[in-house]
Amino acid sequence: MRRITLAAGQALTQADLNRSGALPREVMESAAGIVDDVRERGDAAVREYCQRFDGACPSEFRVPQELVDAAPGMVDAEFLSSLRRAYRQIREFHERQRENSWFETRPDGTILGVKVTPLDSVAIYVPGGRAQYPSTVLMDAIPAKVAGVRRVIMVTPPQHDGTLSAYTLAAASVAGVDEVYAVGGAQAIGAVAYGTESIPRVDKVVGPGNAYVAAAKRHVSGDVGIDMIAGPSEVCVLADASADPVVVAADLMAQAEHDPMASCYLVTCDPSLPDRVLDAAERLVSQSPREKITRASLDDRGVVVVAATLADAVEAVNVVAPEHLELHCEDAMSLLGSVRNAGAIFVGAWSSEPLGDYVAGPDHTLPTGGTARFSNPLGVYDFQKRSSVISYTPQGLLADAPAVQAMAQAEGLWAHALSAGLRVKLAEQGEKDFANAAAACENAAHTAWPHTLDAPGVPKLPGYEG
Repeated sequence: MRRITLAAGQALTQADLNRSGALPREVMESAAGIVDDVRERGDAAVREYCQRFDGACPSEFRVPQELVDAAPGMVDAEFLSSLRRAYRQIREFHERQRENSWFETRPDGTILGVKVTPLDSVAIYVPGGRAQYPSTVLMDAIPAKVAGVRRVIMVTPPQHDGTLSAYTLAAASVAGVDEVYAVGGAQAIGAVAYGTESIPRVDKVVGPGNAYVAAAKRHVSGDVGIDMIAGPSEVCVLADASADPVVVAADLMAQAEHDPMASCYLVTCDPSLPDRVLDAAERLVSQSPREKITRASLDDRGVVVVAATLADAVEAVNVVAPEHLELHCEDAMSLLGSVRNAGAIFVGAWSSEPLGDYVAGPDHTLPTGGTARFSNPLGVYDFQKRSSVISYTPQGLLADAPAVQAMAQAEGLWAHALSAGLRVKLAEQGEKDFANAAAACENAAHTAWPHTLDAPGVPKLPGYEG
């Protein structure tokens, strides 16, 4: 792991982190080509890409519902019990995120508010192929269902023998996924973004995937909604002298074993801790069946930051803005208010990050690559849209129309002022409806622009000579 030592008061910088940032151009271009081809040729293109990249393509993309329904009976009882426990706790947490419509009435009778409406349809992308992620099924499908989405479909690539994991299908059944399609990669994103003969178009696509999936989501963004552009997973452990180096090492490894590109950060104000953590990691990594992946992540993407004080260490964490943050510190809860940038925060030594991956309740689809500076975990709010509601009374119109007219005049928008001015005339005449609007329009247009048509002079800025 690369080591950075900060002097007292010295700030960590983005340059210190040496993050790769944007997706490579060749990946973007390749994914865009696949998506555009799927948009043009539909199922035929999807089949070609599935065969090329996955080595298998089912005769029908949609998985028979009876197979999904049967999947819980195909897995062992302990897994199914764990799956249902996770489902229950994830749903209970997300139920508290549901937003409701609200309205308020001003004294003049004007009604203002927000109408909250669930999206009609979403697709959740679940990685597959060499690895299976039933936990991702729960984390993506449950908030959509809590939000009230009517059609939740799942796309996931088949394994090399053309089958789908019973664990993944069992999770889809428990989570209430409406339809499952055995297709993955950029071609799956193109299919659900634009629709094919057999795969429906949706309103939004969510879920993690490889670089090509991320690039495809970026390419379709704007034509459909997306949750985020997810990069490699990452963890940051903030630890002081009270931290157990073996536990810290295990927590870093828990993230490193995901992917050689996973990023692991250890931030501390104890200069002796990093060597003790690395010694423990060396002993543990050699025992891991995923030693090669874990070691590559720690060696190539691991960073140790040694700060002069705990306060400086916390500020370094805010620069990292990690996907997962663990606080291995005395009185860890007292640091929570100082943490500004993190996708999920695990407070105290008992709060293992894998608890959040599987069963705790908060969503594990989180912002990566420093985007926790401005992004949120996936939640119910990602599957709801909001419409502003505005209903004026004549009294409210008379109170606000003069301001509308003055601002419309400043912007040179005559018809904006006319729209409000005509209603002023009707309200002043005591009209109960717009039955006489045509006659009023003929006689009241001048009320829409009560001031001079001449544009006001533009004030000169001090020292401006232009």
